[in-house]
Amino acid sequence: MSLRIYNTLTRRKEPFEPLEPGLVRMYVCGPTVYDKAHLGHGVSLLVYDIIRRYLEYKGYRVRHVMNYTDVDDKIINRARELGEDPQALAERYIQAFEANMRALGILWPTVQPRVTREIDWIIRMVQGLIDKGYAYVVDGDVYFDVTKDPDYGKLSGRKVEEMLAGARVEVDERKRHPADFALWKASKPGEPAWDSPWGPGRPGWHIECSAMNLHHLGEQIDIHGGGRDLIFPHHENEIAQSECYTGKQPFVRYWVHNGMLLVRGEKMSKSLGNFITIDDFLAEHEPDLLRMLLLQAHYRSPINYDETRLQQARQALERLRGALRPAFPQAPGAAEAVTAALEAQRQATRQGFEAAMDDDFNTAVALGHLFDLVRAINQARDAGATDAQLAPAQETLRELAEEVFGLHLAAAETAQGDIASLVDLLLEVRAELRRARNFALADRIRDRLADLGIQVEDTPHGSVWRKVG
Repeated sequence: MSLRIYNTLTRRKEPFEPLEPGLVRMYVCGPTVYDKAHLGHGVSLLVYDIIRRYLEYKGYRVRHVMNYTDVDDKIINRARELGEDPQALAERYIQAFEANMRALGILWPTVQPRVTREIDWIIRMVQGLIDKGYAYVVDGDVYFDVTKDPDYGKLSGRKVEEMLAGARVEVDERKRHPADFALWKASKPGEPAWDSPWGPGRPGWHIECSAMNLHHLGEQIDIHGGGRDLIFPHHENEIAQSECYTGKQPFVRYWVHNGMLLVRGEKMSKSLGNFITIDDFLAEHEPDLLRMLLLQAHYRSPINYDETRLQQARQALERLRGALRPAFPQAPGAAEAVTAALEAQRQATRQGFEAAMDDDFNTAVALGHLFDLVRAINQARDAGATDAQLAPAQETLRELAEEVFGLHLAAAETAQGDIASLVDLLLEVRAELRRARNFALADRIRDRLADLGIQVEDTPHGSVWRKVG
């Protein structure tokens, strides 16, 4: 089965065929850097990280662009509140955002352009739209005329007659139509500004992404990602200005939109007291818990964050890690039928995993196939399989879970490294106590280890341990 992706523009799944064989041009809308990144930003980062990882697993080379909006009304207003230079504030939050990216294990984008470094490209594009009759100047402001684009509204399904002015833009009676949106904003006292043919000012919100796409990926791209909240007006406006400027359709072959984050069933909001920053999350939980939470749902579905689902993610992560435990110390080797069944499941898991991911990146189903392999590994270990017999299946599990899903299954092993020798010694002493029938003291060692988060399991092939919690 070849990869199929749901395209928001056509509202159906379509076979994935990039513009250039072997190369995927992917643009994902990045943050407006006026505050700390929240879990909604984390969802977007992780969704497109997993998509990119799978594309690379399939053999594609991915040129991945994620922008920073580092000049905007929100940045200017926040800087004014804090008495801080807007660009200094933006830089501070970019550094904080990138620290979050590193903590979450995000593959670094190929290019991370910033609006303030793309002004020449933005001005060139705005002037081109004016020259072609798609934009007009009013007192130093430049607006895109939506009535000149017969296809305007094709992404969101909205009709021009029903539209209000775009987000972040107040209704302006100087506009020819209420839905016309700003490409360039004339400067106001105390605001950052750049010289332009229409006077000093700064870019509108939407034009930046079109200009960055043009600069770093070309006139047409394969995948454009972002949250569902960006379909209108941001992505709608990107299509209009890009296709009118270049004269080429489609601007984007596959529009991909992830579901929005809900916290305990409600939209995340500071006013509701359920606003969670990535830093807040990482202060209490390991990064892989958020990744696992997303993997358990389809990326286009709403992501509901609550303690129950977080605990389910924790248990799922522990199950995957548990499958990488070594064979029992005195494992005699499993029967041929057992190893044959394990190998069959290994192959079935890879096939099922790829089929699920080829079906619009269905991580929830793909994860189920990984747990089928976990079950087979554990059964083989219980049947006395050696490390050599377990190794191929464990390596497949590690490859799919770590390289494609971006999880860190070795985390538990690393944590055990410093205490392994001591625990092994205690288990040797405990084994001697059991042979001497001093079960009370042997049980006391087991119980004290459990208090320290170390679970001991007695098997016919010896005692094994693992760190839990």
